[in-house]
Amino acid sequence: MTATTKVDVFRITMDGPGDVSGLIRLFDHKLAAPEHVVAIFGKTEGNGGVNDYTREYASRSFASALSSYLNIPASVVEERVALVMSGGTEGVLSPHATVFCRTPVDGRDQSEKRLSIGFALTRDFRPEELGTGMQIRETAKAVGLAMDDAGIENVEDVHFVQIKCPLLTSDRVREAATRGKIVVTDDAYGSMAYSRGASALGVAVALGEVAEPIDDRAILEDFSLFSTVASSSAGIELLHNVVVVLGNSQMSCSPYRISHSVMQDAIDMDGVRKAFLDGSVIENGSWHVDSDRIVNVFAKAEPSPDGLVRNFRHTMLNDTDISATRHARAAVGGLLGGMSGCSAIYVSGGAEHQGPSGGGPIAVIATA
Repeated sequence: MTATTKVDVFRITMDGPGDVSGLIRLFDHKLAAPEHVVAIFGKTEGNGGVNDYTREYASRSFASALSSYLNIPASVVEERVALVMSGGTEGVLSPHATVFCRTPVDGRDQSEKRLSIGFALTRDFRPEELGTGMQIRETAKAVGLAMDDAGIENVEDVHFVQIKCPLLTSDRVREAATRGKIVVTDDAYGSMAYSRGASALGVAVALGEVAEPIDDRAILEDFSLFSTVASSSAGIELLHNVVVVLGNSQMSCSPYRISHSVMQDAIDMDGVRKAFLDGSVIENGSWHVDSDRIVNVFAKAEPSPDGLVRNFRHTMLNDTDISATRHARAAVGGLLGGMSGCSAIYVSGGAEHQGPSGGGPIAVIATA
């Protein structure tokens, strides 16, 4: 982004993973123009696991809708628009999508930094590259490109980096084996954590939060290495990383700003309040939140790996009926929903190297 732009954000509800009626209403009511859509973050009601095809269904549905308006193939839409679908709306979380539009406008640099967005794609990864230093390095490059696209020069102005990354399937593992290559794990569900973790460390490297080089053995082992703004979501529907940078820039005249903080654990209300306080939607010393000014809240959720939250035992890791990430999304979703006054918020599970172990980043977009 080299010229002044205006970034608008819309939160639309979804009756199912294929429901794009909210997007169509934005276009029909002239609230947004199809050619200005740059990213869509969705929360779909699947299980968030390997076989959660609601993510692919939603991505294809949004791509198809945009395709008809832009008169280009859906495959081209997915190259021009960052479609990030995160599965799992446990507890009070409500299926929805957040639509980001970026419109060129006349004007000079603004005196106050406002919300800006940029995105970039990595190349496709080979199965043996997932969860390794190669994914870290390629992601770091894409973060730099996305910052340039957003017109953000200072890493301190980056407040949230959303990544959609691939995972390993049995077919991909077998393909690597035919070439004599070894993958980090042959467990598809476990590969999601490796891919999320390596992607998050790529953000940390790009923003100077973690020094290079990072040994491959540190991925999912050394959790002292993490990013305070990374949010990674793995899915079966792609082979590359989609990297979206959200921050504040003087090149934007958006009516919104973004702020962030870090939750130390799943019940860290102080961390949540800091993000809301920095976003000016809560007064210092007060618990009253100006919900009408909040566009959306984005956060990562993860059960603490030692099985404890502030020295009290939790059972999320030992439940064979419901995965730990689903428990974590429900817990953090309830906390943030109660604080923000809305359950249509973006909470993604699996926070490996995304915030401190057991915690995770939280970001708030609100009117300035």
